[in-house]
Amino acid sequence: MKAASIEFRQVTKRYGQVTAVNGVSFTIRAGTLVTLLGPSGCGKTTILRMLAGLELPSSGTILIGGEDVTARAAAERDVSMVFQSYALFPHMTVLENVRYGLVVSGKSKTDAGLQARAALATVGLTGLDARLPSELSGGQQQRVAVARALVLEPAVLLFDEPLSNLDARLRRQMREEIRDLQQRLNLTVVYVTHDQAEAMAVSDRIIVMDKAVIAQEGAPRELYEEPRDSFVAGFMGDANRVRGVLMRREATRADVRLGAVTLSLPHRGLPDGECEVAIRPEAIELRYDGKAPLSATVTKASYLGQLMEYTLDTPIGALFVISTAVDRPMAVGASIGVALANHGVVVIPAAARAP
Repeated sequence: MKAASIEFRQVTKRYGQVTAVNGVSFTIRAGTLVTLLGPSGCGKTTILRMLAGLELPSSGTILIGGEDVTARAAAERDVSMVFQSYALFPHMTVLENVRYGLVVSGKSKTDAGLQARAALATVGLTGLDARLPSELSGGQQQRVAVARALVLEPAVLLFDEPLSNLDARLRRQMREEIRDLQQRLNLTVVYVTHDQAEAMAVSDRIIVMDKAVIAQEGAPRELYEEPRDSFVAGFMGDANRVRGVLMRREATRADVRLGAVTLSLPHRGLPDGECEVAIRPEAIELRYDGKAPLSATVTKASYLGQLMEYTLDTPIGALFVISTAVDRPMAVGASIGVALANHGVVVIPAAARAP
């Protein structure tokens, strides 16, 4: 398959008085998987539909493989899309569903069938040619939808919330299979989801959307460990946001005081004084002997099998904590000591966004 690069240049999409996408620019390298991540209504699906040719931008330029496709129809873009609902024809067999696009484009049923069987083998569905969609599991239906897209040998493959109809265990399995397929076939993939764990598991890069603009883009680790603002910090996983006091000590680092705790952290360009700090749950250490800089009281406790989730009342504010010590759970009202690690704690710049 011939993977292609993607570029959006100042793309805007309006529906009447509503701006769904506002001056968005980004580049996606050929052969990479990039996720558009964000809450409902942020513009990520509109971007995907404009890329597919299902919507035309109000202004701006869209390039695929270096060619301007802004005004091209969907059929002229060499792009395939896997929809959230899978959109399989219920009266057609698996083989007929997968070969449908090839037959419509003029290929003989025999040749289309050979290619369809090869695509089914690629997604691990050999031998299910004659089944109807209703005779398949959710995961199998999702694979048929992927095979139907792959058989067209697109330059770009699009996924619109592809795992939202699956249970948690199958979601994990399918996201691993999608990532493996993308890397094995060297596909250019644009993937839309609102699930940050899913995005981090499959992506080379993530574009976080908020209110029709890009909030931040980068590698998963970069977004998690160096969020640009409090929105990104909160959307890229659980983050306890508290107030601290920053005092620069070196060219790049500062002492940040959080109640009775002082940590050495990158200052990220912030001046001395009060600042906002994000504390990831994994940065919070529970001290059962009570010997810790912060005292806390358990206000909520939930048992989740392999771990416990707690909400603690502390001098620096409420903290959400994850603990693997399920063998010694704490009850609501219990007292506990709390310490903070340097990793998983970051100061948050107040980044200005484009209007």
